[in-house]
Amino acid sequence: MKYIFLHGLGQTASSWDKTISCIGEKENIICPNLFELLQKKEVTYANLYEAFSEYCKNFSEPFAICGLSLGGVLALHYSIENPDKVKAAVLIGTQYKIPKGLLKLQNIVFHIMPQRMFDTIGLAKKDAVNLSKSMMDLDFRQELQELKCPFLVICGEKDKANKKASSELAGILPHAELKIIQNAGHEVNIDAPEKLGEVLKAFLISSSEAPFCNPSTS
Repeated sequence: MKYIFLHGLGQTASSWDKTISCIGEKENIICPNLFELLQKKEVTYANLYEAFSEYCKNFSEPFAICGLSLGGVLALHYSIENPDKVKAAVLIGTQYKIPKGLLKLQNIVFHIMPQRMFDTIGLAKKDAVNLSKSMMDLDFRQELQELKCPFLVICGEKDKANKKASSELAGILPHAELKIIQNAGHEVNIDAPEKLGEVLKAFLISSSEAPFCNPSTS
């Protein structure tokens, strides 16, 4: 089974390197650079989701998907719209209803950050702000209870902005468990890659061995 790992807004595919080295299975783990998928289209959430959905058409068999923050939102959204493609999903520091106040605060921070801090992720400052603004109205509450595949919801112990939402998300999803990673903040793959790798490995192995429940045939 293939595993697709999706990075957060301030990250790149290489942000997963240490975590993946702890998991093994390197030949089965794919980490796209999300913003490269846009191919110079306007940087909005709608365009990014469409580009990611097109990317997933390269995989003929069901796969597991793991996303952090922005990547987690994409993973959740894709799982809702394509239940026949997703065998298992991991959501790290992920909101299921985007908190507008938090995004507005994030954009204030983006405005005062120098452009060089965005260069490392291949994104212009204005594009990062535009992407955040385009996510303001995302709300997946109505669809959560319809999801049939197993979910692992992860949050860093110090990630106060997402801890409550992670707990709620694990409680709403029909087949979900919650893991809190000690001594980690929002970027769990950076703060605690070894522990995250250990947790992901156990979940992904168990998910790959479980029979696939295709909602379209159940």
